[in-house]
Amino acid sequence: MTEPQAQQIKRKTIFGTERKEKDEPQGMDFLVTRSSRWVTVYLPLSIISFVLLFPFYWMTTTALKPNEELLDIQNSNPLLVHSPTLDHFYKLIFETDYPWWMWNTMLVAVCATVLSLVAAVMAAYAIQRIRFRGSRTVGGLIFLAYLVPPSILFIPLATIIFQYGLFDSPMALILSYPTILIPFCTWLLMGYFKSIPYELEECALMDGASRFQILVKIIIPLSVPGLISAGIFAFTLCWNEFIYALTFISTSSNKTVPVAVLSELVDGDVYHWGSLMAGALLGSLPVAILYSFFVDYYVSSMTGAVKE
Repeated sequence: MTEPQAQQIKRKTIFGTERKEKDEPQGMDFLVTRSSRWVTVYLPLSIISFVLLFPFYWMTTTALKPNEELLDIQNSNPLLVHSPTLDHFYKLIFETDYPWWMWNTMLVAVCATVLSLVAAVMAAYAIQRIRFRGSRTVGGLIFLAYLVPPSILFIPLATIIFQYGLFDSPMALILSYPTILIPFCTWLLMGYFKSIPYELEECALMDGASRFQILVKIIIPLSVPGLISAGIFAFTLCWNEFIYALTFISTSSNKTVPVAVLSELVDGDVYHWGSLMAGALLGSLPVAILYSFFVDYYVSSMTGAVKE
């Protein structure tokens, strides 16, 4: 075989290999075609968006409908609003204690979240960064405490609340909510602290820094995404909590939004659906705003902290 013939065969082989490699899908190339994108991206996202957003649409339409449309099922479309009105919002804000309910809910959620984060940071740092015998066992037991249903804990907690004279006050909720928040926040922060390189802490110890200085000046600044993630979880759980708020609070002006909307806007077997949906819609806005502001930190906390 002559040299030109050998080069030609080699060139055909190389070109055939390159053509074959171009024909084979690599990475995310399977999303290139329009039909593939519809099946794998657009259709699933559309279904998920519809399932998640439809309750908010239903609350909004119900809150904007006058009572005539709400009660006239045969002649009105339940998915559309023909004559929108703000009477339900006016009644909710100016004829009930809804502003006080919102204030109570915000006060309880913020205070309980701060207390839980402070305790969880110290517990997670001690378990994860300070090596002592039984640290893993303690971490596992703390997470198991989160798995205990609140419906079991509220009975002994009610006895304690009565004995200390905290019944029917926001302090009853502020001091009882950390019992269900601290275990999960500690477990979450333990995983985040684990991703911070130990070399940073060892260098600080060699320079004479104390454990408290390391926690405040190194660990906490590097753990801001994890703290925000745990804070969002704790705030959301406090905001939507129902059992403890129903058990420990009896006065109308001291109730939180989830309990007050259900108990104060229902007269016997008469449900004021417009005001109920307006209260639920306004009550969900603070949590939605909180997520929209800190969504980047929340997502980054899922990927870990500082890489070595």
